[in-house]
Amino acid sequence: MTGETVRTAGAAQAKRATIYEVATLAGVSHQTVSRYLRGNGGLRPDTSERVEAAIEQLNYRPNLVARSMRTRRTGRIALLVPSTTGLPLRLIAAAMSVAHDAGYAVDLIGREGARGGADHWQEVADSGEFEGVLALGSAPHTPQATGATAVVAVSNYDEDLHTRGALADGAACGQIVRFLADLGHRHFLHVSGPADYASARNRQQTFLDTTAELGLSGTVVAGNWKGQSGHDAVMALPADTPITAVVAGNDHTALGAMRAAVERGWRIPRDLSVFGWDNHDCGRYSTPSLSTVVNDVERQGREAATRLIALIRGEAPPPPDPRSLHTFLPRESVGPPPARRRRLRPPHA
Repeated sequence: MTGETVRTAGAAQAKRATIYEVATLAGVSHQTVSRYLRGNGGLRPDTSERVEAAIEQLNYRPNLVARSMRTRRTGRIALLVPSTTGLPLRLIAAAMSVAHDAGYAVDLIGREGARGGADHWQEVADSGEFEGVLALGSAPHTPQATGATAVVAVSNYDEDLHTRGALADGAACGQIVRFLADLGHRHFLHVSGPADYASARNRQQTFLDTTAELGLSGTVVAGNWKGQSGHDAVMALPADTPITAVVAGNDHTALGAMRAAVERGWRIPRDLSVFGWDNHDCGRYSTPSLSTVVNDVERQGREAATRLIALIRGEAPPPPDPRSLHTFLPRESVGPPPARRRRLRPPHA
């Protein structure tokens, strides 16, 4: 029985469904199916629903090579990145999902060693292989068409894939400080990220501005996004420190701070509150769960791909979402400061 199932599945895969079969199943003409696939609009909702259901039932995939020969359209989008290491995978996955749903194949292209340096996007756009180029940190900030190729940049990344712009906004750090101050905290420690990151600089400056505005004590220790820097910062605190809240540059740093506090005899959050940034799974499943800031990079990817596809099709893109990319998310690692706290155990006790 199993063998028969496998052979049947193999035969079904070998015979690729055609646009005519989709049209027959949906009860429409093949021109209507083609119009649906191009996203030109103008179809009645019930017609679109029937076509979509037929495509799904038949597992229909457009023949991109044949379409390119007929229309001089390749059905391909280049997703251009400065490097293939340290990629914002959540953003890329969201952008690719939008492109695939619109009927486009996506080629991920790294720029290491490419001729033209940061202008490699122009070379890719001029190749004629792609209908659109979605570039991270290496193309004009204004969407444009280069010949027959549309180009959109995700400008919240620089050439080293460091965040900038809206993604590097530090406003949520002020929200963290205000939240903890409302709980009663008056003495804060911020373990920052590296100074060559705009996001780290912005969070640190917001931390200093907010603590000063509220008349709070705010101490900054330079970190490097790694758990060790958070661990070292808390281990270095004197035994009688008044600090009751740590605002870390990211979740890894925050978890390092939590570990050091436990090693020195403090309970989280009864003796020390800790807040991170980035919403990594490691913080969600830590004990206690780590308070953090969620970065909606998926929305960035979806919006960029939607703009690019609209430009390819000569349509007006939807207006950008004006909401912040950052969402404040308190969890179990924060609470009121202790009325009386056990003396912090010396670092090497």
